[in-house]
Amino acid sequence: MHPITHAQSRPDHPAIIMAGSGKTVTYGEMDAYANRFAHLLRARGLKRGDHFAVLMENNAEYLQIVWGAQRAGTMMVPISTRLTAPEICYILKDASAKLLVTSHAFDDVLAGIRADCADIPLLLVGGEGDESLESALADQPAGPIPDQAPGQYMLYSSGTTGRPKGIRPAPPENDDVLAVTPLVGLAVMGAGWPADGSMVYLSPAPLYHAAPLGWCTTAHRVGATIVVMEKFDPEAALAAIEKYGITDSQWVPTHFVRMLKLDPSVRTKYDLSTHARAIHAAAPCPVPVKREMIEWWGPIIIEYYAGSEGIGMTLIKSEDWLTHPGSVGKAIHGTLHVCDESGEEVPAQTDGLLYFENENIPTYHNDPEKTADAMHPKGWMTLGDIGHVDEDGFLYLTDRKSHMIISGGVNIYPQEIENLLVTHYKVMDAAVIGAPCPDFGEKVVAVVQPMDMAEAGEALEAELRDYLEPQLAKIKMPKLFDFRPELPREANGKLYKRELRDEYARLAEIETEQA
Repeated sequence: MHPITHAQSRPDHPAIIMAGSGKTVTYGEMDAYANRFAHLLRARGLKRGDHFAVLMENNAEYLQIVWGAQRAGTMMVPISTRLTAPEICYILKDASAKLLVTSHAFDDVLAGIRADCADIPLLLVGGEGDESLESALADQPAGPIPDQAPGQYMLYSSGTTGRPKGIRPAPPENDDVLAVTPLVGLAVMGAGWPADGSMVYLSPAPLYHAAPLGWCTTAHRVGATIVVMEKFDPEAALAAIEKYGITDSQWVPTHFVRMLKLDPSVRTKYDLSTHARAIHAAAPCPVPVKREMIEWWGPIIIEYYAGSEGIGMTLIKSEDWLTHPGSVGKAIHGTLHVCDESGEEVPAQTDGLLYFENENIPTYHNDPEKTADAMHPKGWMTLGDIGHVDEDGFLYLTDRKSHMIISGGVNIYPQEIENLLVTHYKVMDAAVIGAPCPDFGEKVVAVVQPMDMAEAGEALEAELRDYLEPQLAKIKMPKLFDFRPELPREANGKLYKRELRDEYARLAEIETEQA
């Protein structure tokens, strides 16, 4: 089960279709492209285990590049398209990337990258001269490289310091590029994916995210046609399901919310009868939203809980969710443990830190302290989430130890924003929290203590936004500034963010009741 075998057995079968343009790449074409890219990596001096980065929008090249890296034994570093030049350069340097593959969609940050990372060569889709990816590929053969090896990717996830941390996966179990990965079994046995090549899979999210990247490559392994949305749009997603006969899909709760808010005449306009399975994760899904989706689409919705670290996964189908609303299911990969602060396991219905026991444990790149902090004395690993299991063994998430904000399925870490705010000369103190948001799950709120409370107001907010804008990705920009004479900080320096989060949660409840 691998694109190589599908390219041999049915080379003309569509592997990738871009939902908007209809551009199609067959398995045969993808195989040749991947081989050329693997040769290109070798020609550029990248050996097995070397790192290169990809900064690209959703396009027809992205997954083909992934498969080239997968057979070259290299470590691919996907970079968020929302980051600023300084944020991108930090990742490139931290990962010791030997090459950046990008496109003209990022011309606004490429000047900064070239200036700060002048020693890292660039290849661009649609580039010119030595930077043309197309020209570089054309010079390479379409056959396999002689030293094929399974590649991996290292995703970056911010830590408590606010700096992104690379998640280095455990080494591949063997050197066979055709070896079946664990996610294939989880998809087929757990989610019920067909393994006969009949699947037509819709991917509406950015491909640099862990979930789209993992599920898309798994879909290719089972011979699926992947329909990639250039950018999510609620009506366009429904139209794509009808147009391409989508059988399977992957979502985040924000997608559900936006589709549910469509006018009923639009929601019922499209034929969704081919749609057999819809998986979702990335953020807690409000119970009313999930219930309404099941009423609309039927019991085809499958929720899972996992992380970029790949240490474990829970899964729940609609039938079980309806009897255990709010649950994210039972563990289907790794063994789940719920522990108190001393590391002792707690009984059912008791909140604790969630750990997964797994033979393959990743590490955080260049950060042994963060790796150690995530480990249980027994060798289990945590993603930092708090939750409990019920008497039936179903898991419920109740909090995030790190106070991470999840907005629209994107992980946002407050410390980075706080560190920037407190460096402004008019700011005494700052706390950044996630507050409930009906559209995105959570919104970023900056609670700021000004040096002079008399300056609090719209003018100061505008000044702080102007200050943050060139240093911060737009998704991280606070949606709300709340100016206060002091923050709930203990004399020892500890900031009680929970008080602020609870306050905004209560306000959201009141607003909902009054609506």
